Amino acid sequence: MTTDPNTLLTAYSTEELRDRRSVKWREFPADVLPLRIAEMDTPLAEPVAAALTAAIGRGDTGYALAGRLPDAFAGFAVRHYGWHPDPAAARLVPDVMSGIVEILQIISEPGDGVVVNTPGYPPFFYWIERIGRQVVPSPLAAGPQGPRLDLEVLERDFADGARAYLICNPHNPTGLVFSREELTQVAALADRYDVRVVADEILAPLTYPGLRHVPFPSLDSPAAARSVALVSASKAWNIAGLKAALAVPGPDARADVAAIHEEVSEGAGLFGVLASEAAFAHGVHWLQELIADLDENRRGLAAQLAGRLPGIGYHLPQAGYVAWLDCRALGWDDDPAEVFLRHGRVGLSSGTRFGPPGHGFVRLNFATAPDRLAEAVHRMDIARDRAGDPSLST
Repeated sequence: MTTDPNTLLTAYSTEELRDRRSVKWREFPADVLPLRIAEMDTPLAEPVAAALTAAIGRGDTGYALAGRLPDAFAGFAVRHYGWHPDPAAARLVPDVMSGIVEILQIISEPGDGVVVNTPGYPPFFYWIERIGRQVVPSPLAAGPQGPRLDLEVLERDFADGARAYLICNPHNPTGLVFSREELTQVAALADRYDVRVVADEILAPLTYPGLRHVPFPSLDSPAAARSVALVSASKAWNIAGLKAALAVPGPDARADVAAIHEEVSEGAGLFGVLASEAAFAHGVHWLQELIADLDENRRGLAAQLAGRLPGIGYHLPQAGYVAWLDCRALGWDDDPAEVFLRHGRVGLSSGTRFGPPGHGFVRLNFATAPDRLAEAVHRMDIARDRAGDPSLST
């Protein structure tokens, strides 16, 4: 580990990162630069590391209770969003996706439609179908400033009889942050058509300066009061493997969250609870430093693509650390990620996994050192040349 004081993202060399046992650095062969899985190449925040070290020191590796985590999150929500959720009403779940699944099974029936904006987070499609509900794809609209919520399409989908709307805000994979005005209009539509809203807000702590995350349950509307937000420290503090999240209800959804079976809560990890509590309560300075580093990277990536691969479309994400890249102008088939891997040895997420609007796109994780990010663009440039001349292929 290096001692560079200027950035969290240069703390480890590539060789050190390849010693990690997590998916990001183990799923590809060693000659591939991995930028697919949403993990960050950072050290732990000091308060998080201290909480985990203390737990190990006292042999505290048993089953989890929510403990002080709901209060820690509620305090964070007040300070950062101006939202005052009731910590007593929150329910511990292993992760955001499992919490979504439980809530959808409580508020809907088999066969009901669940609206999902596309491109969308791939597990949404799998799990909604797995629990016997129907995915109702609601494409985002394309615009000169990037993707945006298409309220006309959303109203059509609600009017067609959907029971629930699974909104991802901030949005994965585009990094879009929905405004208060947009969310208020969503709430009005949900009220009109009796649609329940479930909000995946896992990326909210990673919203960039100049924008403000608005928790859906914080809105002043009946739909917001009946909504449930799923929150976690996992993405923002890079602790996804420790397993802890919260289902946080609006005032009129408390009974729905209380109906999540205690066996579900017991699937959370104690280390996840302790790490998340420390992150929300004491990890804000680290988070601010991280966001500054990520901000530099998202802008640096734009400059590098403009210089070497100007045919790739890229709008700065408003939150998170993934870039949604439009590669259709390269003239390849529906899966440019496969081309970049085969010809450039850089591992990206295939846009096809995010639904039909993702054809011709890739998702790139830029939560890494700037030099590794530059190397990724270099490899993508090589891939473009080699894909045009098969004799140059590796």
